[in-house]
Amino acid sequence: MLRTVIQAAAVTANLNNLLQAEARKLGLDAIGVARIAPNDQQTTRLAQFLEQGRHGDMDWMESNADRRGDPRRLWPEAKSAIMVGQSYAPGSNPLDELKVRERGLVSVYAKGRDYHDVLKSKIKSLARAFAAASGADVKVFVDTAPLMEKPLAAKAGLGWQGKHTNLVSREHGSWLFLGAILTTADLEPNAAEVDHCGSCQRCLDVCPTKAFPAPYQLDARRCLAYLSIEHKGHIAPEFRVPMGNRVFGCDDCLAICPWNKFASAASELRFAARAETDNPPIAEFLALDDVSFRQRFAGTPVKRTGRNRIVRNALIAAGNSGDASLMPLITPLLDDASPLVRAMAVWAARRLLKEADVKALRQHHEPRERDGDVSAEWTRNLEGCAA
Repeated sequence: MLRTVIQAAAVTANLNNLLQAEARKLGLDAIGVARIAPNDQQTTRLAQFLEQGRHGDMDWMESNADRRGDPRRLWPEAKSAIMVGQSYAPGSNPLDELKVRERGLVSVYAKGRDYHDVLKSKIKSLARAFAAASGADVKVFVDTAPLMEKPLAAKAGLGWQGKHTNLVSREHGSWLFLGAILTTADLEPNAAEVDHCGSCQRCLDVCPTKAFPAPYQLDARRCLAYLSIEHKGHIAPEFRVPMGNRVFGCDDCLAICPWNKFASAASELRFAARAETDNPPIAEFLALDDVSFRQRFAGTPVKRTGRNRIVRNALIAAGNSGDASLMPLITPLLDDASPLVRAMAVWAARRLLKEADVKALRQHHEPRERDGDVSAEWTRNLEGCAA
């Protein structure tokens, strides 16, 4: 009996060593193992988050809520979760770029190749090597299933969920992409990481829209990352000025974290910023039509948001820039097919022009036969309260 236990322990240790070695070969930055079990605390927190409507219009979170608290609902035979992390740490501080008002900011994670493609390819290779050595079944996930990856990563020792609700690593700061391999193998788990936030709350204080009702709680409806990427409707007037020159996402709460001082710039070259996504001039966003948008952002996370929402955001950035020289690009958007774009074109024009010039624009560009009461649409837009 004792011999059997010792042999089983040796096999498990060998498999864990194999995972570490393969992860290094693939250039992954962090790996750990967690046993799969229900997480009652996270399930309760998720239920409260949804009951309070803090998920906004991300209906997919609500439709799969019953499966998120327990990975066994995804796969009853799974016993272990192999959690991996890949750094995407930038070489400079994104907060510094908020001062360059003529440029439209793109979140660090979206400046290079779509991480879903890069990370999933690596994890599939890791999973194949592990399955061949262990004989166990495996399933790979990279933000593609109702799996609560951050709590699992914390349980596997990759970091802890900070007060901004994102994972924080002592080695990589707030800049880790996460992926998971669920397996039927019963592996020795790593020790869970403890919370090292202490009394610091810089991530809460820096948020321009006060999206954190309390430490470790997020109201997505006030989050500029959610509003600029996920939200499909008009962005409420109260959030437009705080958006500044952000066009896709917001990195403030991540970038301010003091643990980032230990993070080296990401070694994965495919995450490096491209010229077309590295905070290009706002003018370039305003000039995008559907074809040029798809061509410019092919293979990046920006493409999934779509042209209309990106131009909506760029118009808000234009309105906040104080640069009236952008008006020749804004004016044609007053007649855009998208009501999102038309509304923000009016808002931007009102921010950049004198009242007499805005009235002149209305005379030439107010739509005459569109969507019923067109005059009411223009008035709503002019008042900055398109809803």
